[in-house]
Amino acid sequence: MTAREKLNALAGTDLFGSVAENALYELASSTRERQLARGEVLFSAGEKANGLFVVVSGMLRAFRQTKEGREQTIHVEGPGATLAEVPLFDGGPYPSTVQAEEKSVVLFVPQQSMRLFLTKNPEAALAALAVLARRLRSVSGLAEKLALKDVAQRLAAMLAEEAVSQVGELRDGVSFSLPSPHQSIAARLGSVREVITRQLRKLIDDGVISTRGHRITVLDAATLMRRAEVEKLPARNPREAVH
Repeated sequence: MTAREKLNALAGTDLFGSVAENALYELASSTRERQLARGEVLFSAGEKANGLFVVVSGMLRAFRQTKEGREQTIHVEGPGATLAEVPLFDGGPYPSTVQAEEKSVVLFVPQQSMRLFLTKNPEAALAALAVLARRLRSVSGLAEKLALKDVAQRLAAMLAEEAVSQVGELRDGVSFSLPSPHQSIAARLGSVREVITRQLRKLIDDGVISTRGHRITVLDAATLMRRAEVEKLPARNPREAVH
């Protein structure tokens, strides 16, 4: 990546977006590009944290794994997201394992460079608090779903959220990609592959969705929302055009 591309990648994040370009230049010069193949691990839970990562392209999944090998996805991040903010402030190890869901590119920002940058640019420190607060809300929502919703509700909610995330709205006829295999979806929802496959088939048989390869089309948005038991979904900038 060129110096300009690194600068643009930093400026495109919530963490650095409010910082003047000249202030970002020095930080951008300290970053290192890393390319990840699908399935490659960026870092593992418990490892010593050395810095922050910015997602330039692709998709990465943060998860925890039990001793028995069962995974629970914590969050999935795409371009413009930052990873490993928590260790930057508490000095601890990486709290989760992060793996590339597809071919991805990230920028590594050394911890020392990042801390010096935050002392010089307090507005970025405030932005970091906002990022951490949103992450905390997300984790709290995940805990609520796992504790209070069954797998069918969690799956319906995930499909509705993906529709809004990718195309900007949930309505009849909206189509979006769901490239993850059923095992990965199960990890996101705290379940197992066989259960997810069965619940997807039920949604298809009931006329709520249809599938073609990895593509999902919502046929009955109202029913999907009812089964998710959510009143509304947060607005997001779409990642792709409506098909």
